[in-house]
Amino acid sequence: MQLLKNSHLQVDILDPHADRDKFGVRYCTGGYIYQISDSQHGKLLSGPTYPDSFNWFDGQGIPDAFNWAPLRSPQKDDSEVLIIGIGICDLVAKQVKRFCDWQIAESTNELIFTTEQSFADYALQLTRTLTLNGRSLRSQTAITNTGAAFIPVSWFPHPFYPQPQKSAELCHLNIPFQLKADNPGYALAASGFIQRKVQPEQKGCYLPLDHQAQQPLTILQRHDQLGLIGASCSYVPAYFPIWGNQNTFSWEPFFQTILAPEQSTSWWLDYHF
Repeated sequence: MQLLKNSHLQVDILDPHADRDKFGVRYCTGGYIYQISDSQHGKLLSGPTYPDSFNWFDGQGIPDAFNWAPLRSPQKDDSEVLIIGIGICDLVAKQVKRFCDWQIAESTNELIFTTEQSFADYALQLTRTLTLNGRSLRSQTAITNTGAAFIPVSWFPHPFYPQPQKSAELCHLNIPFQLKADNPGYALAASGFIQRKVQPEQKGCYLPLDHQAQQPLTILQRHDQLGLIGASCSYVPAYFPIWGNQNTFSWEPFFQTILAPEQSTSWWLDYHF
């Protein structure tokens, strides 16, 4: 485990080499935020099975994922793919065959994870940077296409907040959206917050939002210990689902693009506690 710490917060980050028993074919292995603790209020993040257990698929804390767009080679077995930020994976066996190798640079308030990956005609450099500033944590990602093939990028953060018990309200968005009226889990409160209809069960409720975002996303999130916390993105979300079970609630704004050879892109998400 690696740490970022100041007088307000401690951020526990999985070590991409020492903590491989906690990784699978779903979440990026560099910059995986495992827990954030407040100096006065204790642990602030949750997970689908937290605090009872942990498994690589469900995860906990604030993982992020590129697994929706695995890179495939037409010359090889379709089960073997490159997943950005993880490595060469067997999707049939749901196993990582070869993890990517991360170089890690650290300073007082920042950790920088850098890796290079290649597979068939694909090659890329990926950098994940975590920066702690007061009560805010920035998670920044940058990718450069160093290969001959176009690279589809589909990335999303998966912050797991404790399911609020003091209020049915969950989160407030700065973008226009609609909820499917017949969905079993969520409704729009008079305050403008998305709220739960019922107390969710273990399998949870997954709902893609019908949104019309034209600007970068800002989110307010209900939190029993802190009252209200926030997040802000540098990008306009593409696909945007929400999900929650009895232990946790999460929103997942996707960043999506296609990188041509020699092209680079970057984006960030700030978490405010």
